[in-house]
Amino acid sequence: MSAELEDMAAREEYQQVKEKPQTSHPIHGWDDQEESAGCGSSLCTVVLIVVSVFLVLIFFPFSLIMLIKVVPEYERAVIFRLGRLMDREAKGPGTFFILPCIDRYQTVDLRTKSFDVPPQNILTKDSVTILVDAVVYYKIFDPVISITNIRDAGWGTRLLAQTLLRNVLGSHSLGDAMTNRDLLANQLQQSLDEATDPWGVKVERVEIKDVRLPQNLQRAMAAEAEATREAKAKVIAATGEMSAARALKEAAEVIANSPTALQLRYLQTLNVIAAEKGSTILFPIPMDMLGGMSAWGAGLGGGGQGLEQPSVI
Repeated sequence: MSAELEDMAAREEYQQVKEKPQTSHPIHGWDDQEESAGCGSSLCTVVLIVVSVFLVLIFFPFSLIMLIKVVPEYERAVIFRLGRLMDREAKGPGTFFILPCIDRYQTVDLRTKSFDVPPQNILTKDSVTILVDAVVYYKIFDPVISITNIRDAGWGTRLLAQTLLRNVLGSHSLGDAMTNRDLLANQLQQSLDEATDPWGVKVERVEIKDVRLPQNLQRAMAAEAEATREAKAKVIAATGEMSAARALKEAAEVIANSPTALQLRYLQTLNVIAAEKGSTILFPIPMDMLGGMSAWGAGLGGGGQGLEQPSVI
């Protein structure tokens, strides 16, 4: 019975913890500060606050110079009172008040920033060394987290971008790095955004600027591309010769079936030659005469078959 009661109590406690709302971006030391604030401020803190207010009242209105601060539209101020975070929300834009001597504030720029990732020597999945550089665009969406959770959010993002660039491109082949730059850039942006989210940094865009290959690999790829183009050119030339031979064969068959076509082709050739300005003199010979000469030559060749060839001694 006692075991069942313990199980029920454990389940209820687990359900209460599960239903308790939790912040997605915890702040280092904030829970301890809330607990100490709930127990009451220490006597030293109260005394210092009273002294600071007393000094403000004594030197009023000159103390307004140290009391009133201004931040522009694109900045926010994170205030620390005696080393503790004063408020979960940042102050600004515009004017805000601080107590002299006990309050310190840091301004955070919310505008989009960019930086170049230095060229990285990366070994791809197919064991090819390439030199890759990129550019990253980011901005701070939570000033308080960017101050309390990391010392320098911009510098940390730069170092993380260099590491993730090597990790992401190292898991892909050279062909992917050359042809799928947009896909790799999106994958790098998602990985970098997830890693910098606890720092209050939003990575908006990542662009791979250049992928440089070694000189020997460039020469090998150029030779391969040139050989491929020459092979395609030879295939195209051979296909053209075959098509031309086929067309000449069909033309010869048409001319053989129609003797007048040969005469027309002969006159067309004379017209083309006469159109050019030159010193060539043409003497057209009738096709009938050519036909008679060819028949006479054939008869002469047939009659000479019975003659004896002279013997060579």
